[in-house]
Amino acid sequence: MGVLENKARARLFYKYLSKVYDRVNPFIWNEEMRDEALEMLDIQQGDRVLDVGCGTGFGTEGLLHYTDDVHGLDQSIHQMQKAWEKFGKNDEVRFYRGDAERLPFADDAFDVIWSSGSIEYWPNPVTALEEFRRVVKPGNKVLVVGPDDPKSGVFQKLADAIMLFYDEEEADRMFEAAGFVDIEHHILQRQPGSPRAIVTIARAP
Repeated sequence: MGVLENKARARLFYKYLSKVYDRVNPFIWNEEMRDEALEMLDIQQGDRVLDVGCGTGFGTEGLLHYTDDVHGLDQSIHQMQKAWEKFGKNDEVRFYRGDAERLPFADDAFDVIWSSGSIEYWPNPVTALEEFRRVVKPGNKVLVVGPDDPKSGVFQKLADAIMLFYDEEEADRMFEAAGFVDIEHHILQRQPGSPRAIVTIARAP
C-alpha cells in the first residue's frame, strides 16, 4: 500500500495541494482529456450524477455541461472549499463530505457515477467500487479515471510506494470483484511522455 493510500495522510496532502491544485492538474489531467472521457458516457439532461472524489470541482464542471443534477463528494474539506467557491454559493451542485468506501446514499440513488483522480488514494478500491455498484441504478454505468501503471521498473516501484497505479488487467480484477460487467478501458494522455490516465467504464448488472 502506498504512502497516500491512507485517509489521514491523503487529507493532509490535499490540505496543501488544494492551494495549487487547479494550476498543477492541467499538466496531468486537462480539459481535453476530461471532455473526451465525458463523451464516453451517455449522460442525459436530468440524470442524477455523483462525482466521487470531486476535489476542487474540475470533473464537476464538466458534468454540469450535461445535467444540472450533479452531486459532489470528497473527504478533503480543503478541496471541497475550493469547489464550494466555484459552485456551492449558486446551488449548482450539492456537496457532501464523505468516504468513497462508505457512501452516504441510498441504494440505486444515481443514474451515473463519475470519479476522476480519486481511486489512487483509496485503501480498499474494491470496497469503494462495491459502494458505486450499490448506489448506481441497475443497468447504468460508472466511470473511473486513475493513473495508468508505469512501464518502467524503477518508476513503477517509486509510484507504487506513493499510491495506487494499475493497468487494464488489474482494473478488470477490481471491477469484476465489485460485481460490474461490460468493463472497458481507454488510455488518455496529454502528450507523448506525460503521465497516462486509465479510464474504465463499467455497468452495474
